[in-house]
Amino acid sequence: MDRRTFITATWTGAAALSLRAISASSASAAQSAPSPATAPAARSVRSAHAAHAAQAVHALDTPLLLRWFRDTYHSIEAMTTDLGLATDKIDVSGSGDPVQSRQTSPTNIGCGLWSTVAAAGLGVIGEATMHRRLERTVRTVEKLERHHGFWLNWYDAHDGSVLTEWPGTGDPVRPFLSSVDNAWLITGLRIAADASPALRPRVARILATADWSYYYTPYDPADPVAGPGQLRGGFWPDTEEPTGHHYGALNTEPRMASYLGIADGSLPADHYWHLLRTMVPENEQEQHPQGSYVAVDGIRVWQGHYTHRGRKIVPSWGGSMFEALMVPLFVPEAEWSPQSWGLTHQRYVRSQIEHGMEEAEYGYWGFSPANIPEGGYQEYGVDAIGMQVDGYASNTDRTYTTDGAPLPPASAFTNGVVTPHASFLALPYAPGEAVANLRALDRDFGAYDEGLGFRDSVNVRTGRVSDFMLALDQGMIAAALAQAIRPGLLQQPFRTGGFRSKVRPLLAKEQFSI
Repeated sequence: MDRRTFITATWTGAAALSLRAISASSASAAQSAPSPATAPAARSVRSAHAAHAAQAVHALDTPLLLRWFRDTYHSIEAMTTDLGLATDKIDVSGSGDPVQSRQTSPTNIGCGLWSTVAAAGLGVIGEATMHRRLERTVRTVEKLERHHGFWLNWYDAHDGSVLTEWPGTGDPVRPFLSSVDNAWLITGLRIAADASPALRPRVARILATADWSYYYTPYDPADPVAGPGQLRGGFWPDTEEPTGHHYGALNTEPRMASYLGIADGSLPADHYWHLLRTMVPENEQEQHPQGSYVAVDGIRVWQGHYTHRGRKIVPSWGGSMFEALMVPLFVPEAEWSPQSWGLTHQRYVRSQIEHGMEEAEYGYWGFSPANIPEGGYQEYGVDAIGMQVDGYASNTDRTYTTDGAPLPPASAFTNGVVTPHASFLALPYAPGEAVANLRALDRDFGAYDEGLGFRDSVNVRTGRVSDFMLALDQGMIAAALAQAIRPGLLQQPFRTGGFRSKVRPLLAKEQFSI
């Protein structure tokens, strides 16, 4: 999954926000179109699901959650090569063993590491197996080509070489150092070191040269557009050319890189306050924000918010679930900032649920970047809760909403795509509804494979289910289930040290205008 980005908009006092653009080279080969015969069946279950979702569900059904985790981890085992690297995805459409992709990324490798720690913590594998698997992966990571202490975006998962041609197409791949992808590998390495003390010296040596200031453009009050106090999306090491954008939006997944840098001291704490809750009112965006300027630690911060269905919320960039809710799998934002981060996370989930059940009337909900069921890859979300104008739609056909205009009729939301990992991310905030939604995706579409877990996505209009499982999405599911079954299992490295002394005080000061 190539989550590359490009510049979008700037304003005096803040830098450009990122737009997640998908490289054509990362698209999967198209699969067969859905059978028209499946469409009536898919439509007929919507009303039944609405009633089903309203029933009381015991969300903390530990045997069910553990079964889901065990099968999900088996899919991650099926993705993992002899080098200990989780491939980008597996094809599960055939009758035989899942077929691994050739490529892997820093994010994929990080997912494999934390999933293995979670598997041991939940008793799915033994401690000895965990240590052996973690050591194998760390040994390979030590040998992967790096620049400036960071890893390139794409490697061959089977031999560890840097990819310069895309598998299957031969399209050229220009090596790239992504700030957000490196954050997820470093997250996995820190979790591995915490779980396996024997690895701590080796991981410490690996991370000693990973200095986040490489990506950082210091704040320049005389020219805050050129000097926004934010992180670059990345660099092309062949020319040392940076991306034309910075990651400006706060409520998006790159904030994990921000937290890591602030915690280890390579980024200044005020970097957090230079990230954007919304763009300022005079800047074009999805909704005209409300809020006010406040001074925090001597920095003038626009504390803006959107309103969606009567709820004040801090938007993400595109409106997808993983932007908002992947980071708190590891950093306890809701605990450290209950009336700010905790509140907006809760409302964000509610907006996703109501979009699927009431606005689009899909009968199902949960929208986040995923494999297109018919083939390829697309970003899915709820357009109204993202800052980008015409951002991430909840359907492959991209039906957008416009602030202040009538909502499109439900019939306009054709080819809606629901992504199971989004429901798992919602578990802490709407556990009953999340479990009911997942059960319905299994029952109504066969989206669950015994022994492997949930497939990546479902077209809830046609009934077409993806043929793939993606390492990132399975890794989020594994982490979410670990947090639900054994809270804090993967969070220890992010509750101590610099996270406790530097990041937690920032979150305690956060006062979203919601």
